[in-house]
Amino acid sequence: MLAIIHFVESLSMWMGKAFGWCIIVLAFGIGYEVFVRYALRDPTSWAYDMSYIMYGAMFLMAGPYALARDGHVRGDVLYRLMPARVQAGLDFALYLIFYFPGVLALIYSGWIFAKMAWTFKEVSVSSPAGIPVYPLKMLIPVAGALLLLQGLAELARCVRCLRDGAWPRRLHDVEELEAVIVEQHRKAEGDRA
Repeated sequence: MLAIIHFVESLSMWMGKAFGWCIIVLAFGIGYEVFVRYALRDPTSWAYDMSYIMYGAMFLMAGPYALARDGHVRGDVLYRLMPARVQAGLDFALYLIFYFPGVLALIYSGWIFAKMAWTFKEVSVSSPAGIPVYPLKMLIPVAGALLLLQGLAELARCVRCLRDGAWPRRLHDVEELEAVIVEQHRKAEGDRA
């Protein structure tokens, strides 16, 4: 079961990192737009569309990545004080009651939305360039499907914790600098003792 969980996590993390490169395209595109708009007084017709397409793609695909990294905001004032089995039971119930209905609604309505956009070959109406936006809208059900897969992996993680009494480890990825500093501080305190 852990191999399947880690496969889904690695898929979510890979997709999140791949779409994370959109920020580079976004930064260069906006930088170019600012330069030509203010220095050359010749604004582009495509920069606005490019910015919301890149940001939208990055935002959509970051959801499964954040869930795989347990990076979503959680009001865990009481949650973190609970035993692991209670946390797992609570997570399991909340995934079933709230998460999966929301994700299934996202997939269903996103598919209808994307299918209509694809059928009409929808273009942006925000600029005269007429940039195609239907590929971006196709990412809505794709992101929903990845969220569904990652949610199933999280359910499996809850089941494993309920059985074993401890949370299974997550795949290693980049760490927040604060976590690294805290870990180094704990090691230094341990060495002094």
